[in-house]
Amino acid sequence: MSFITGVGLTSYGKHEGSSSLDLMSKAAVFAIADAGLKRSEIDGILCGYSTVSPHIMLATVFAEHFGIQPSYAHAVQVGGATGLAMTMLAHHLVDAGVAKHVLVVGGENRLTGQSRDASIQALAQVGHADYEVTLGPTIPAYYGLVASRYMHEYGVTQEDLAEFAVLMRAHAVTHPGAQFHEPITVADVMASKPVAMPLKLLDCCPVSDGGAAFVVSREPTSATGIRVRGCAQAHTHQHVTAAPRLSELGAEIAVAKAEAASGVAISDVRYAAVYDSFTITLAMLLEDLGLAGRGEAAARVRAGHFGRDGALPLNTHGGLLSYGHCGVGGAMAHLVETHLQMTERAGSRQVRDASIALLHGDGGVLSSHVSMFLERVR
Repeated sequence: MSFITGVGLTSYGKHEGSSSLDLMSKAAVFAIADAGLKRSEIDGILCGYSTVSPHIMLATVFAEHFGIQPSYAHAVQVGGATGLAMTMLAHHLVDAGVAKHVLVVGGENRLTGQSRDASIQALAQVGHADYEVTLGPTIPAYYGLVASRYMHEYGVTQEDLAEFAVLMRAHAVTHPGAQFHEPITVADVMASKPVAMPLKLLDCCPVSDGGAAFVVSREPTSATGIRVRGCAQAHTHQHVTAAPRLSELGAEIAVAKAEAASGVAISDVRYAAVYDSFTITLAMLLEDLGLAGRGEAAARVRAGHFGRDGALPLNTHGGLLSYGHCGVGGAMAHLVETHLQMTERAGSRQVRDASIALLHGDGGVLSSHVSMFLERVR
């Protein structure tokens, strides 16, 4: 058993003069205070990787910078799924008695601390060194290929994909920490410049500076406990050239295993936080997770199903597409927002019922998946 006892999040966008360690530290201070703990009570650290500061011992580098000496420290690399993978590991660590309070932290000054070319080069290395990287594709190009195939198989259109960008922007507009606050329309998405067709600029998440953190504890530290009910992973491939059929990717496997581990069914979920690096990512994952039928997720968006006042509110902070994406911390913001919703502290963004939440993270090109169910316990 474990509980998410505190969360911390910086604004995303430009943080001139702040290093990755600075941003991680700021978020960590917020999370520890939110948990009602002292810095000295943190006895475990899980740290996400940083492309700006690629140290081989980043967890202990952070511990030193932050001024603590944990009994357990570990750095984790699972691409965009890293935040939830760390949460899952922290859940097992405190359940096993290895640590009492584990600080999970990630962040980067990826926007101001890394050139555009360096970012592109770092992310392009996700491809196979012999069969993919040598042909010059980038992350958007890989997802563009996946999008083209998915659109062909399930009748999804570019306008359908645009709906997800519009929804995420609508949610970000009211969050003061979001990178983007200007509303957009489907027409705006369609008119934005091509990046890797069928994906256009507004189909893609931005590059951001920012940090996020949370504390995972053996027992709740406040009157309202947010318990990790169950979680699971799936890793079907690393490279696009080795990927299985689109209907056999890891999200379906991970969520089924998480359902079995937690005893929670998809129909029980009242709030969803789903990885959204690109509009196609969000469309596919919603359908893979059983939150919409194949090719039907966009229609649910149009009908208001995933809106703040809809049947299943989704990424109410704006997601990666509009809150921002600072590497590992990008998807960690999904969990921070989920915790705020579940503890009824989301202010104007508050949804009617977030008693049971599903979170899902995706690393690589739909390569590694982590599904997690959280439950509010009063």
